[in-house]
Amino acid sequence: MTLEPDSTRRYSALTRRQLIGGVVVTWASVSWWTNVASAKPADVTPTDPYERYVQNSEDFKSVKKIGFSKISNFPKWLYMPWTFQWNIGYTDSSGKWSVNNGYNGAFLDGNGGQPDSPPGKLDWVDKYQLPFYVDHCAGKGSLHLWDGGKQKPYQAELNGRGVRTVPLGAPLAIKLDGLIKNNLSQVVRSPFRAAYALDDETSWGYFVHPTMWQIVDDPNLYRRWLTEIYGAEDAPLREKWFTYDDIRLNLPTWTVADFDASSVLDQWTFNDSTWCNFLGDRVEYANSVDPQTRCGIVGAQNPSAFGGYDYAKLMRKIQYIEAYNIGSSQAIIRSFGSVGPIPAVTTHFHQSVEDDIWQIWYYLAHGNRGFIGWVENWFDGTVPKPWLAAIAPQLLEIENEISPLLSTAKWHHDGVALYYSQASLQLGWILDAQPHGSTWVNRDSDHRLGAAHLVRHAWENMLRDSGIQYNHIEYVDVIQNGIDPAYKVLVLPACLSLSDAEARAIMSFCSRGGTVIADYLPGVWDQHGRGRKTGGALDALFGVHHDPAMTSADVFGGKIWAEVDQDLNFSWTSYTEFMTNGSTCIKDETGFNKAVRKMPTQTVLKYGHGTAVLMNLSPQWYNAYRSQGQTAAHLRTAFIKHISASGVSRWVDIENPTDEDFGYEISYFKRPDGRVVLFLCFNPEVEGSEVGGGNAVGLKSGETSVTLKFVIPIKDVIDERKGTKLSNGNRYTVRWKQNEAVVISFVHDLPA
Repeated sequence: MTLEPDSTRRYSALTRRQLIGGVVVTWASVSWWTNVASAKPADVTPTDPYERYVQNSEDFKSVKKIGFSKISNFPKWLYMPWTFQWNIGYTDSSGKWSVNNGYNGAFLDGNGGQPDSPPGKLDWVDKYQLPFYVDHCAGKGSLHLWDGGKQKPYQAELNGRGVRTVPLGAPLAIKLDGLIKNNLSQVVRSPFRAAYALDDETSWGYFVHPTMWQIVDDPNLYRRWLTEIYGAEDAPLREKWFTYDDIRLNLPTWTVADFDASSVLDQWTFNDSTWCNFLGDRVEYANSVDPQTRCGIVGAQNPSAFGGYDYAKLMRKIQYIEAYNIGSSQAIIRSFGSVGPIPAVTTHFHQSVEDDIWQIWYYLAHGNRGFIGWVENWFDGTVPKPWLAAIAPQLLEIENEISPLLSTAKWHHDGVALYYSQASLQLGWILDAQPHGSTWVNRDSDHRLGAAHLVRHAWENMLRDSGIQYNHIEYVDVIQNGIDPAYKVLVLPACLSLSDAEARAIMSFCSRGGTVIADYLPGVWDQHGRGRKTGGALDALFGVHHDPAMTSADVFGGKIWAEVDQDLNFSWTSYTEFMTNGSTCIKDETGFNKAVRKMPTQTVLKYGHGTAVLMNLSPQWYNAYRSQGQTAAHLRTAFIKHISASGVSRWVDIENPTDEDFGYEISYFKRPDGRVVLFLCFNPEVEGSEVGGGNAVGLKSGETSVTLKFVIPIKDVIDERKGTKLSNGNRYTVRWKQNEAVVISFVHDLPA
């Protein structure tokens, strides 16, 4: 079969399914190749080409929803050991030990075209009824290119104008679908299939390191995609592939009106779309082989300008995910799961017994459904180390008693949404990398440096510390469906780049009665990274004017476009150091850095039936204040008071919290039967990297007595950990071990 890269071609029913070399190639296998620019006509066709693109493109269509089994819906907490150093074998003794100690799941490896696991392991899994996932179902080396320093010979291609060493195309689709079919056929007989993972730490580049190459070897595909996203009349003519070097030297002199980063933003966006579509086609192919088991990826990275981690697209193309808890990925995945409930798990690395126990409770309390555990140094020879027995009671309690309470429950937010803007994240990287100069190619750990990540992190913790839970909402859903009226407040964290379509939806939300709060420079650039020539897209909403003649001298420290010199602070060890080292920013009386130096702060304007607030302040300092304790953390009031003014407030908290209690968080889930399940847990800083982690920093593990105070009395109250009924009321004094969780359930009409 010859594949013609014709964006308008439609295959007949006969040609959509053909057998090539013994491998079934479905329409899904090649649709990304033939339909890069095709779109199903909408009932009402928008006149804005970008809005039309988002409304109709294959880039934003979800994979099919199929009849998953009960196991693949993860009805309870599942701990699946990744058996790197599993020294105890697969015997009756090891099977009983696993079940008795809370290791109620398993892992098989499909690397190489068939499960690369010891003979008899699948029989062992079935005997002890251990739900499992299969890793590397699409092999390894195509969706994850290199480990360690193996990328070094390819630096010129990675950071220059090269083509991905394994370009996406029909030949790769055929190869990977063959691997998928072979791997799945080896395990489909087992009733304990929980999930399949195409690969670990997937990326169109190298993890999420800066990568400038194109991921297909046919430039016509990119040109057709540009026509789709811009419209035929306005699509730019791009005669070469661009890199950051093509624009970075302009950053010191560009005004907002001059600013044009579209040459690189468009390329990254095209790569993300093509990559996610390719993954989605592999997921649907796996579904055609096994319609009862979810398929996705593991080792997922932080939201990024690189690697395919636009979560608005990615979450539409997968059915299962394991993600490292970096760059707010866990909260974003939990929020975007509404596209179709997607079981999310994360990695467990042993650090200490106290940390292990905290991780179990913390991740369950935030909507996770399990762990993939890194089995390294778990055993002395074949003897389990003592810490495994120490955490076993907690694992068993969560697996058998607590997590089933959440099997059909839904995370409850308090009416606050944080906006997810991939274009702003991309532009943020361009601004952040400016001080690196030519060494930008070595930048990594963006989750602990990038303004987009740290601003979002500050907002999350300001809300949590104020007793307010939230969701993230993403640009695709907002353009397609508007903003859900269940939200009273929309926060725009460092949303520098917004399309006209997004601006219209945001202004409509405010006009109908919502509160919109932006920290700084909202929509001053468009979705392509081009500076707006007449002012920000939301200037009318906020009643301000962002001067298009602004340069980097007019924002923050007056030297670079970003708030922090991230080259100077590349290896920072504390948030206070990060915010002060080399800073020339103007600190407002509120304690936060001013963004546009000549504009006022905290502009509040009534807009229609709603309220618009432009802070013109960055919340990043809150990351430092929070580390200094409860008193300094009260400075968040400068931001939170505008949320409180909207009518959103905490409805349950700790009465008269002490310094020792500070850092507590309360989360809650609502079940279909009307019961609410509430968790009180500790919310410390979390450390992780591109290869995993999620351990606590500054963990508290003492035991204290606290009183939970509810604004409205609750009834039919049960202490779920003790299994005891409590009286109706609005105050409950409980003992709280801070690296564990208090779990109570009750009947209550939660505030919207």
